[in-house]
Amino acid sequence: MRKIISSEWVSLDGYFAGPKGEIDWFVWNKEASDFSVELATGIDTMLFGRVTYEGMAAYWPNAKPSENDPAIIEKMNGTAKIVFSRSLKKADWRNTSIVPEIEIESMMQLKNEPGKDIVVCGSGDVLSALCDLGLVDEHYIFVNPVILGSGKPLFPPRGRRQTLRLLDSKAFSSGVAMLHYATK
Repeated sequence: MRKIISSEWVSLDGYFAGPKGEIDWFVWNKEASDFSVELATGIDTMLFGRVTYEGMAAYWPNAKPSENDPAIIEKMNGTAKIVFSRSLKKADWRNTSIVPEIEIESMMQLKNEPGKDIVVCGSGDVLSALCDLGLVDEHYIFVNPVILGSGKPLFPPRGRRQTLRLLDSKAFSSGVAMLHYATK
């Protein structure tokens, strides 16, 4: 069975975006890029909410190899993408399907299809919904050396506890700490 994996960049105080959705505080370098390329080799489907999708779709089709790793550009543009949205009517980014809502039956069917793993990038509402349904198998949390003070929390209050198991951790020279957890 394929796994659903979250790959999230957060501030030390737990926000995945600033108060206005800004992500200009991510600490990115070659080491993070290399790790992301390695992680991306194990996935063949990406899940997005509308807001994250629109930001990614505006950027990646025209990304320049001089500014980004060509392997990441190819992965972002070539991989199958599912965007969960009731309002988005058209998706021009290559290999994108629009699905109006997250349903456990269809997600289980997706997990049971042959292929590589599935990743959620950003998309806090999608991640929360998948967590609430017990569908997320692993989390890669990249803790950035910044305290935002306010913003959009990665895990808003959910009313229940979930215990995770640490699989791996890595400190990057940039000060970013990667924490890799299993949910089961």
